[in-house]
Amino acid sequence: MSKKFHFIFILLFSCFQLAAQQKLSSEAIVSVVTGGPGSELYSAFGHSAFRVYDPLLKLDKIYNYGTFDFNKPNFYLNFAKGKLTYQLSTTRYGYFLQEFNYGNRWVKTQELDLDDIDVQAVYDFLENNAKPENRSYQYDFFYDNCSTKMEEVIKAVLKEKVTFNNNHITDHKSHRDLIADYTAEEFKWGKFGIDLALGSVIDRPATASEFKFLPDYIYLGFTKATINIDGKNIPLVKADNHVLNEVKQPQPFSIFQPFNVFLLISLFFIFKTYQDYKNGKRTKWVDFSLYFITGVIGVVVLLLWFATSHTATYKNFNFLWAFAPNLVVAFFMFKEVIPKWLANYNKLLLVLLAIQAILWMLKIQVFNIAIIPILAMLIVRYGFLIVKRK
Repeated sequence: MSKKFHFIFILLFSCFQLAAQQKLSSEAIVSVVTGGPGSELYSAFGHSAFRVYDPLLKLDKIYNYGTFDFNKPNFYLNFAKGKLTYQLSTTRYGYFLQEFNYGNRWVKTQELDLDDIDVQAVYDFLENNAKPENRSYQYDFFYDNCSTKMEEVIKAVLKEKVTFNNNHITDHKSHRDLIADYTAEEFKWGKFGIDLALGSVIDRPATASEFKFLPDYIYLGFTKATINIDGKNIPLVKADNHVLNEVKQPQPFSIFQPFNVFLLISLFFIFKTYQDYKNGKRTKWVDFSLYFITGVIGVVVLLLWFATSHTATYKNFNFLWAFAPNLVVAFFMFKEVIPKWLANYNKLLLVLLAIQAILWMLKIQVFNIAIIPILAMLIVRYGFLIVKRK
């Protein structure tokens, strides 16, 4: 029985090796596949992949650089620390389309104008890259993702034969602006979280090449790219096909958007502050809540900045309103008489809020509009505590 199993294993392994080294027919084509945004935040920016299709060999594979393994040891810890390991995976093109059709997402393919040698070279590169020992890479949302891999692979294989012209990108946008294009309407809570977690490094103007972390822009990049054949530069894309169309559906209206929710909370706390002022008292749980929550948020912001490998969380000036030391100060707010030094501490907090407003006006960092009610609430409460102490 063991010999039989051993023989079957050798046979299957040999078949796998032959498939990996397969010679494509002259009918084989390589396409860039672009998928539209989905209904979840992780799919809000779309998707990019390669397709290799050979009708004679009945080969139709998708090469997807946007997959990861939840079962990896310490996955969530590594995710939080910014050590995101993504993989190149393969699947049937039909299965890929089923998934996007189910998610009501459009799909376009761009057939590349490659000769047989270049098609084989791209296929061999992808097959080699898909091997277990080669398929993993360190993911970076802005600089190394499923979209940027499209241009990277083609350049690696075709080298100087191919030219990507970015002159069609004339917009002046930051990475935060580009994210907002996909999240501002349908993913307001997601956008709030992104604006809270990512720092001022994403507010500098993005170069034309840096737009291509988004599948829509890599799609345009391939549309404008050229390949040199017999001394002539011709379009790299030979055929552009719309495979699936999105069925437009009305978006449900919800009043529970970040700005509205924080406005209601802020009005409540401002009202409580007014009552305290009128009655000559101080509601301790109000002070503890504000200091404790802003302190916790501040600690998270600083950890993302200093304790992770995320490149986009550096220099995050949200710490100016979400001030980490507030986490400790919160427990002094249970005292019947607050310490004298808290008056000066609250003055410092007001100065930090003023600095944040200046940074916002100068667009050194653009903050989410939903924090405006929060800032107003903090200004009122800090001012009240200064006056109360006097």
